[in-house]
Amino acid sequence: MSEPFLLLVLSSPSGAGKTTLTKRLMSTHPELTFSVSHTTRRPRANEVDGRDYHFVEDAVFDRMVAEDGFAEWAHVHLNRYGTAKSEIERARASHAGIVFDIDFQGARQLQAAYPDLVTVFVLPPSMDELRRRLVGRATDSAEAIEKRFEQARVEIANYGLFQYLLVNDDVDGAFARLEAILVAERCRRPRLATLAERLLRQGHTGG
Repeated sequence: MSEPFLLLVLSSPSGAGKTTLTKRLMSTHPELTFSVSHTTRRPRANEVDGRDYHFVEDAVFDRMVAEDGFAEWAHVHLNRYGTAKSEIERARASHAGIVFDIDFQGARQLQAAYPDLVTVFVLPPSMDELRRRLVGRATDSAEAIEKRFEQARVEIANYGLFQYLLVNDDVDGAFARLEAILVAERCRRPRLATLAERLLRQGHTGG
């Protein structure tokens, strides 16, 4: 039987390891696809349009908002990010699930639109370790690192919006727990109730 379609949010403060876990999940589970967000920020040197983000001008983003083209969108770090509704429908037609890399604002909006959404918030083991990881990436200025560190406190304060909290103290252990969440969610009764009812009908008809 085909897997029930799964919508999975992975969120975290910068430096908690969400991107590493997301990439590993995508490479291990080809039945899932990644939701490529639209953003008004400029691409970084290693980023590819259409793979990492859909990089668009403010006017394009404004038009999509006006046309109700986003399932969610939010301001993050002085830029705007959004998930196009068409991205979700494309995934539904071709994969068993879609993975969103969005912040707590986007997760809240998606939960309102898709009640069966699965939300996971990735936590660092400590604030000291989070700072060490931000500094170790060597991609931001000292000022930018401080802004991300302070924003991390805001994001962690919204942990209550999420169904699962995943501490990324060890990437292998964290990934094992993430896969356990994936397996458990696929076995939830609402996702398989149609199958159970179909089996009952077969029992009555003898076929």
